[in-house]
Amino acid sequence: MGEVLALVEARLRSALGEPDARAAVTFVGTDRIEVLRFIDGDIVRYATLGMSAQPMTDPKDVLADPVKGPRAELVLSVRAGLADTDKVLRPLAVLASSPQVEGVIVAPGNSMDVGGPLWPSAPFSSVLVAESGGLVEDLELDSPMDPVRFLPLLPMTQNEAAWKRVHGAAQLQERWLTQGTDLRDPLRRSVPLA
Repeated sequence: MGEVLALVEARLRSALGEPDARAAVTFVGTDRIEVLRFIDGDIVRYATLGMSAQPMTDPKDVLADPVKGPRAELVLSVRAGLADTDKVLRPLAVLASSPQVEGVIVAPGNSMDVGGPLWPSAPFSSVLVAESGGLVEDLELDSPMDPVRFLPLLPMTQNEAAWKRVHGAAQLQERWLTQGTDLRDPLRRSVPLA
């Protein structure tokens, strides 16, 4: 477990630079989740560290495989200085612990909800999980372990989350793209959905 996390942190540092802050959260019955903060000009990135220590398992599986199975960490990018986004640390740790707590497999196209604003006064309480491989390259591990995927999180307003449930993730992402939506704006309004 420690070896995997050391490799994950090294991959994050090589892709995003040195973290300027880190915080750890532990929930009862779960492994510790850290959230690292990276500053890149006017963009602040938050990355989880700890979610990939164990493979995610399907809750229908009778026996969890301790080695094989998808592994991931979460990455959130927002514009700095517009909102108190550092308060996203706990909600991010909650999302990263969901495979252990709820037995879910976090994958691109999933919606994840924290049940409240991602940070104070945020217009978002949920995120869309995007495809990995862009900002931080997937980390290959020794066989038979699956690679660690660094999954970007795209904040969604309540209206966007409801629209996504009906029309799907691809349609919502297409709408964001055609409207030129700045998904890093921590104060942005919902994209027009009509």
